[in-house]
Amino acid sequence: MIITIQDKTIEQKEIRKLYPAALVKTGHGEEVTEISLEWLDSESNGEVEVAGFGIFVTTKDKQKFSFLFDSREELEKEIEKISAQFL
Repeated sequence: MIITIQDKTIEQKEIRKLYPAALVKTGHGEEVTEISLEWLDSESNGEVEVAGFGIFVTTKDKQKFSFLFDSREELEKEIEKISAQFL
């Protein structure tokens, strides 16, 4: 099965990890790091600066693809599109 994220197609059997995350500023210039949406919702207490959101894919051959979004709403719409491909 082939899945499409934005304009990129990836063979499902080649995916090792696929996950959404928030990108937050680390405090070192423009550096950002990924944190789970669960942590953002339950633990951040508004004390982190969100720089964006993304869907991240790592393949079995260790390629990493990042699909970035400005808002959580955009991220959630893309997650819905991906989910619909599995029905």
